[in-house]
Amino acid sequence: MVAKSVLIFYIFFVLIGMIDAQTTNLAPAKSVSNEYFGIKTVDEYRNLENLKDPSTIKWMKDQTKYSESILQNIPNRQYYIDKRLEFDMRKSFSVSNINVTENGFYFYLKQTPEENTTKVFFRKNFNGIEKEIFNPQNYKPKNKKNYHINYIKPSYDGSKIAIALTEGGKEISEMVIYDLKQNKLLPDIITHCWPSDGAGISWLPNNNGFIYLYYPVIDPNSPLFLKNTASVIYRIGDNPQKLNTLLSKENNPDLKINTEDFPDAVLPNKNSKYLFGYISGPNKFQDTYYMFENSIDKKNQWQFLFSKDDKITRFITKDHNIIYISEKNGTNAIYSTSLVNPDFKTPILIVPSISDEVLKNISNIKDGFIFSTSKNGVEAKLYWYKNGKSELIKLPIPAGNISITTQNDLSNDFWITCSGWKNETERFRYNSLTGKFVPENLAPTIEYPEFKNIIIEEIIVKSHDERDIPLSLIYNKNIKKDKNNPLLMNAYGAYGYNNSPYFAKTYMLWALQGGIVAVAHVRGGGEKGEEWHKGGNKVTKPNSWKDLISCAEYMVKENYTSPENIAIWGESAGGITIGRAMTERPDLFKVAIIDAGIVNSSRMEFTPNGLNSAKEFGSLSIEAEFKALLQMDAYQHLKKGEKYPATLITSGINDPRVSSWMPTKFAAKLLAYNTSENPILLKIDYEGGHGGDIPIAQKYANLADTFAFALWQLGHPDYQPTKKQ
Repeated sequence: MVAKSVLIFYIFFVLIGMIDAQTTNLAPAKSVSNEYFGIKTVDEYRNLENLKDPSTIKWMKDQTKYSESILQNIPNRQYYIDKRLEFDMRKSFSVSNINVTENGFYFYLKQTPEENTTKVFFRKNFNGIEKEIFNPQNYKPKNKKNYHINYIKPSYDGSKIAIALTEGGKEISEMVIYDLKQNKLLPDIITHCWPSDGAGISWLPNNNGFIYLYYPVIDPNSPLFLKNTASVIYRIGDNPQKLNTLLSKENNPDLKINTEDFPDAVLPNKNSKYLFGYISGPNKFQDTYYMFENSIDKKNQWQFLFSKDDKITRFITKDHNIIYISEKNGTNAIYSTSLVNPDFKTPILIVPSISDEVLKNISNIKDGFIFSTSKNGVEAKLYWYKNGKSELIKLPIPAGNISITTQNDLSNDFWITCSGWKNETERFRYNSLTGKFVPENLAPTIEYPEFKNIIIEEIIVKSHDERDIPLSLIYNKNIKKDKNNPLLMNAYGAYGYNNSPYFAKTYMLWALQGGIVAVAHVRGGGEKGEEWHKGGNKVTKPNSWKDLISCAEYMVKENYTSPENIAIWGESAGGITIGRAMTERPDLFKVAIIDAGIVNSSRMEFTPNGLNSAKEFGSLSIEAEFKALLQMDAYQHLKKGEKYPATLITSGINDPRVSSWMPTKFAAKLLAYNTSENPILLKIDYEGGHGGDIPIAQKYANLADTFAFALWQLGHPDYQPTKKQ
């Protein structure tokens, strides 16, 4: 009894007493002023942008140590970790990254609950004998580093497979090639690559090499990081350090490639007569070039195909024709034109716009093509276009989101994966002879009886300007509508990204704890197509956080919850939405959680990925866009003396997208300005990056922090420290 009392007192001291002590450890400040277009801005913590400064390093580490001492001692924090591990143990193993070659070989990543990383496996067909071919734990054992696989791609004939590995939380990878005929790794290691991001790799038709994107500088703290990338050809046996450049700013000056652009070269499939070059970046629309595949070694044979202004999102080729989805002039339809003599001004309309549906993807098969659509980003449909008309294909199960893969364009068979908020992702093969879907899950599908009373409700909320905002609700059907329900609201709203349904066990566990989850499909995303994206982009960006605010107000008005019981959560570009919602309406939220978030947008151009981010959010060199950046900058909207929500701010020191100094500055200023008694915590992951591939244990620990912090601050009785009597 004495030991238990001591423990309770210690927890209370940690969670309550230490919070007051935090205010005595404010960050070192060195104010800098800037003026753009006659507008002066003051940056009190500009010095924290120097991540090599000893005082900055010390403050970040002190805050992290302090935050971890708080988070790890929240009562019942272990509940989340234990439940996730319990769910994992129900499966003997999990499978991901399935690749099927043209001759029916299956390659995939597999992991058992006891393992902390995935391994590469192979079988000759779906029912074939499984064979382990690569274990990252055996990779470079002398380094004593933790390597994780983040990408695999087999050759067309399945004789070889490229495997990309990342060290710790770093996202830049290195690739190895496993030769199945020789049953060994080939000696060469391809460095300076990141195939899990962007276009991946394209194997050459002879299965003896591939095209990948090369990153000259891989230090995320360098100003040259993510600059001057190049698509290169690697042929097995070549020296990978001697680059064979196919497409780059230096190699192709006539294409006017910018320093920050990513010139991806892609061969769509083995039989493609054409190679395509995308001058890509954050925008889903890209200037695109092409050349004949047999001219691949001539380097400068690229011909212009279409501009980003043609607003083409996806395309396939058939013979010498291109079939594509375009959102030009406010439409969302499928068109066709010749590759011999392209005409994107007067193309042939194949599939007109479908009311209330957004065309998402298109995939090539022998007879016509398959395409998918989405309604509000949460209801997926599948169509087969053949013989001049579109036919709706009944899905095997209802799906909020689907993805399509095909073996090649010489067959009518294809695979789909169906995802939803409440069900595990399931994989099906479509048999074109029977016209039926057949389950083809390489891992067992598990039932979760504890979720049986959880329901999904898709509703529409009116925003500040009367626009209809889709809102996904997840909660126990037996819950009572009252002001005491803990509400977790998630939002993103950028880059035209769909916040589509997936089996989110975090959301399910929140509902099991008596809470409500709300996913707000705010403008800036792509749930309703490009028009929805442009509605929360640059000068219209305020709609992103105003949509979230409207959704929160709706939940209060309809008696689902109250401001004292709302936690908002977002990551990366979602940091703009969450950061500005909490600074504009601090009275409406009790908790804000921002993971690797853009919270100082007016300084985004000074990060390694800044020039690309400017295409989405705006540039300091353009007056209207500078004003927009300032408007969306949560750091610049913090006010002295304001009472702000309890806030958990996280970052990974290896983050290549949102530099760690940005969340650090926001936390420093928030600590200095906040007058509420709510805790402000900064936690830096010194092994992590932007939230990419990390060990399961680390992933669950991070999510447990978020989960427990929110429920603690929202007053859930199981997460409250007990004061010694």
